[in-house]
Amino acid sequence: MQEFKVLMVDDEEDFVTTLAERMKMRDLSPDLALSGEQALQRVQEDVPDVMVLDLKMPGIDGMEVLRRVRQAYPQVQVVVLTGHGSEKDEAEAKRLGAFAYLQKPVDMERLVKTLRQAYKKKLEDTMAAAAFAEEGEFQTAREIIDEKNK
Repeated sequence: MQEFKVLMVDDEEDFVTTLAERMKMRDLSPDLALSGEQALQRVQEDVPDVMVLDLKMPGIDGMEVLRRVRQAYPQVQVVVLTGHGSEKDEAEAKRLGAFAYLQKPVDMERLVKTLRQAYKKKLEDTMAAAAFAEEGEFQTAREIIDEKNK
C-alpha cells in the first residue's frame, strides 16, 4: 500500500514521540501535534489522510478537534486513541464520525492495521465522490462523502 499522511495528536510528548518512532519502523511517517490547537493548525496547513487523536487534552480537547476536522474535512479518517475512554466517549466519537476507537496501551500491529483500513476507506470514499463529481454531480459527491462518514 502506498504511503499516506498520518497526523498524531496527543499532549503526552514522550508517548506520541515513541509511538511515532515505532510507526516509522512500519513504513509510516507521522506528523505530530501536541495539542488540539496545534492539530487544527496542522490540518489547515497540510490535510492528512488519517489522524490518530487523543481525547483528553488541555485547551481544545479531542472531541472538539474531531468535530471540527470531520465538519471541515470529511475525507480525513480519525482514529481515536485514548487512555481515559468510556462507552459514552466511544459512542460520542463514533457519532461525530470517528473511524475507530482504540484504548491505550494499544498493540502496534492493531494500530497500524486500523490506520491502513482507515486509509483504504478514505480512498474508496474519494473514488466514489470523484465519479459523481466527474459527471458534474457535485452535490451528490458531497453527500456520498458525508453519508459514508456517518
